[in-house]
Amino acid sequence: MLMPPKSFSIKKWSQDDQPREKLRDKGARLLSNAELLAILIGSGSRQESAVGLSKRILQSVENNLQSLSKVSLAQLMIFKGIGEAKAIKIEAAMELGRRSHESAHKVHDKINDSASVFAIMHPILGHLKHEEFWVLYLNNSNKVLAKTQLSKGGMTGTIVDVRLVLKQALEQSATCLVLAHNHPSGSLMPSASDKQITQKLKLAAESLDIKVLDHLIVAEKTYFSFADESVL
Repeated sequence: MLMPPKSFSIKKWSQDDQPREKLRDKGARLLSNAELLAILIGSGSRQESAVGLSKRILQSVENNLQSLSKVSLAQLMIFKGIGEAKAIKIEAAMELGRRSHESAHKVHDKINDSASVFAIMHPILGHLKHEEFWVLYLNNSNKVLAKTQLSKGGMTGTIVDVRLVLKQALEQSATCLVLAHNHPSGSLMPSASDKQITQKLKLAAESLDIKVLDHLIVAEKTYFSFADESVL
């Protein structure tokens, strides 16, 4: 009678099937998401290989890596074979991916339109489970002088301090502002509060000859632009 293997460690697979060796010999581009995740995990459980476990984890988020980046440590540890150490490795890898994506857009830190604002802010806001409000401070050439998180809230809103926005604008010698915040719900429709704070900031900034160019609501894959929709 055949006995079940004690472990599905990657080291015990045939060399052609080992993701680490495949990456070394053929390059990371040829590995599937499940194989890359399996390298992080290292081993599965007595009943399941690391790749099989990785496939199950990915299927739980519909094979969407952006959704995987939102999964908490506790949610990852629900899967048999994923302890705290492995969950932390996965979260660390997701964070490195976000930072790499953000760094790739640093050269794009000049505002030409709403799409360029989205390119800058999406890596920061697109994956969050809570709401954050950010301000981009621009010079006369629409180059970004600074990106500042103004507030951080819960699932439904944040508190915005108009005086702090203007104080930082003067410190940066900014002539223009772009506002941005996210909606964790995925809804792109501005709330009454969103419209109110936009107008409040616009009027306050105008008193100092500073222009509010746009306000973006950022979601996971797209955005709403107050300027584009003529509601600024």
